[in-house]
Amino acid sequence: MPGTNLTREEAQTRAGLLSVESYTIDLDLTVSDKVFESTTVLRFTCTEPGASSFADLVGATIHEVVLNGEKLDAFDVYRDSRIRLDNLQASNELRVFCELPYSHTGEGLHRFVDPADGKVYLYSQFEVPDARRVFTTFEQPDLKSTFRFNVTAPSDWVVVSNAPTPAPEPAGEGTDDKSVWRFPTTKRMSTYITALIAGEYHSVHDTYEGKHGTIELGHYCRQSLVEHLDRDEVVKITKQGFEFFEDAFDFPYPFEKYDQLYVPEYNMGAMENAGAVTLRDEYLPRSRQDGSFYEFRASVILHEMAHMWFGDLVTMKWWDDLWLNESFAEWACYHAAVQNTDFTESWTGFTNARKNWALRQDQLPSTHPIAADNYDLQAVEVNFDGITYAKGASVLKQLVAWVGLDAFLAGLRQYFKDHAYANSEFTDLLTALEKASGRELDSWAKEWLQTSGVNTLAAEFELDAEGAYTSFAVRQSAAADYPTLRRHRIGIGLYDDEQGRLVRRHHVEVDVEGELTHLDELVGQLQPDLLLLNDGDLTYAKIRLDERSLATVVGGLRRLDDSLARALCWGAAWDMTRDAEMSATDFVELVLLNIGSETDAFGSARIPVYAAQAVNAYSAKAGRAALKDHWESGVRELLFAAEPGSDHQLTFARSYAGAAHNPAALDEIQGILDGSVVVDGLAVDTDLRWALVTSLAKNGRMGADDIAEELKRDNTISGQEHAAAALTSRPTAEAKAEAWDQATVQENVPNETHRSICLSFMRYGQEELLAPYLEKYLEAADDIWERLGTQKASTALEYAFPAPLGSPEMLDRLDAWLDSSPANPGAKRYVREGRDDVARALRAQAKDAEAH
Repeated sequence: MPGTNLTREEAQTRAGLLSVESYTIDLDLTVSDKVFESTTVLRFTCTEPGASSFADLVGATIHEVVLNGEKLDAFDVYRDSRIRLDNLQASNELRVFCELPYSHTGEGLHRFVDPADGKVYLYSQFEVPDARRVFTTFEQPDLKSTFRFNVTAPSDWVVVSNAPTPAPEPAGEGTDDKSVWRFPTTKRMSTYITALIAGEYHSVHDTYEGKHGTIELGHYCRQSLVEHLDRDEVVKITKQGFEFFEDAFDFPYPFEKYDQLYVPEYNMGAMENAGAVTLRDEYLPRSRQDGSFYEFRASVILHEMAHMWFGDLVTMKWWDDLWLNESFAEWACYHAAVQNTDFTESWTGFTNARKNWALRQDQLPSTHPIAADNYDLQAVEVNFDGITYAKGASVLKQLVAWVGLDAFLAGLRQYFKDHAYANSEFTDLLTALEKASGRELDSWAKEWLQTSGVNTLAAEFELDAEGAYTSFAVRQSAAADYPTLRRHRIGIGLYDDEQGRLVRRHHVEVDVEGELTHLDELVGQLQPDLLLLNDGDLTYAKIRLDERSLATVVGGLRRLDDSLARALCWGAAWDMTRDAEMSATDFVELVLLNIGSETDAFGSARIPVYAAQAVNAYSAKAGRAALKDHWESGVRELLFAAEPGSDHQLTFARSYAGAAHNPAALDEIQGILDGSVVVDGLAVDTDLRWALVTSLAKNGRMGADDIAEELKRDNTISGQEHAAAALTSRPTAEAKAEAWDQATVQENVPNETHRSICLSFMRYGQEELLAPYLEKYLEAADDIWERLGTQKASTALEYAFPAPLGSPEMLDRLDAWLDSSPANPGAKRYVREGRDDVARALRAQAKDAEAH
């Protein structure tokens, strides 16, 4: 439907014409389990009486449209998700009464029935343009307004929105089972951060007593998760966040209360609805998790809280500045975690996980500037990626280091005061920061925010007979398609082996600019065992390890005590592997020798995942079987050597389940599952059981009946999602055919179950079975965007890409399809990204073959 794709130009025209005074929205959630009723009264002014415009509404059965007292013909004015509004007056009232469907894709108003107890849960998800699936809107961020929600729902439900929750009132005579919640009017906000959450939720309440007054806190979850709501910990993080942000921003929390609602089948991590944050309820774990889980959950809680100021109080005029919302919240959550929580080394976790996400995204053919040209809504929806979040946060971290934290915060404080409850553009923030810091920032913005790609930094040096540097320089390079060379402030660390530890002997901070920067500061220094560029992680760049440093890292990274320095070494080695400068076999050896001593939670959890990718995708095919055996035995050894009950033990148990493929290993996995093999201290709880079950299913050791029996033990939505993954993983043509139909054809598969199926379909080691699915994938990609919609189409195209079939012939076939297919541009983006991953894997395989 063309009307769903609002363009920036259309939005600017509408914003110049209209100003929105208020929304009154009546929702009746008692109509049926398929649809709800929505009545919107929209009051707005028009600067040009007699002009025409439009309101937004998606998927509605309209019963009545009344504009300024005149009933309009819905068949005439409602088309392509827009209601045409002609002959507007200076002051206008639009009333729309309609019926709308509940969603099962996590967009609009999602309805979920918990298989554990049959209880019903609803929640809204409106970013980017999905409030129009629930009420009639002017769906763009710069047409802010106030909102008043009146919600009819079963009397035993909980109903939450942006404003404080009122006491329910009787719906009328003879309707004791229904009540009406009449919410007070909200502060001014954009449509995409309004919210409605309703159903049989459990809630607990608390307060935060801050220097600006009391903030009411609520935490909500499904009844079947009450035992997993670790209230003390999430309340602690919430209060630490408010304590930090209210002081750092010198601006009181801008809304009346702060609810956090853990909801099922959620597509994203969380959403910053003003005063009513929704989070995926996997953040309330049913089973033991390692430290990285809790560190990441804390960052999510703090990320959404930062948005209350940056995004909700002050909102971008248009989605061009989406990056600023997300990059700022990403930077702020890690800064707050380090400054005011127990997660004081969160920037190390950021380097080990989020930054690698950004680096991968920035090297794909779909890379884009941090400040992307989001000319319409379709462009926005595909740019919630590692560049928008993690590259942007890395660059903001650089900016903070450049202008100084105090000046940065002073600029922010003035920015919040100047634009409270209004809209702004990046230039407004830049002006505030320039004024506070006294620095010119426009050239920095052009260099870092308006160009694409990542630079690579490598040392070039000469040595004298005693091994001291006689010359030293840093060479900067860039990809041919994105040739920008940037200014970098970097640390350079020289580390020596001293009594079995790698100790930093010397450190300098220098500015790097252009292709080659000569550094006389290091001339005369003895060559160290480890030369580390970007020591301290001050810039966003790939770094290279020289030959001696790489040998030191492979043989003894575990001897380096500084966790951030280790993270930079891990990242450099992984970049070199992905870029076919280090062999996959050597990277796997690096991991097996050193991961057992890694102390950073994200490092120990994430790096084995990279190693498994090196084994399966980047190793030479002639030596892959031997490397798979080595990896399997190596992670087994790590599992049994790990401290009982430790995070390492849990991580290596998961890694072993993923790596197991030989009969003896699979026998052991079966034994761990049934209890005949005991790993001291390892709790084989629900989530770990599913990892073991999926391992056995993938290797043909478990069939559908076995998986059904396991599901009986865990008849929850999480259990159903895990079971779907295990069923999909089975190495049979029938299993793959059924799963493919669910992934690419069926419309009624729940969104998170659909994600589980797509993630589990393409299994390395099943190449012969998967051979027909290159053509099936391309056939589906032709029209899946139109058939299944953005959310499911993007999930299927990204996660079910046939990467295990990678070959030069496959690249040729993909190129032919990209040239000829009529597919949606969003679909072609995912195919291009998959093609790039295959080409990268082939180069890495050639490197591994050459090295071994």
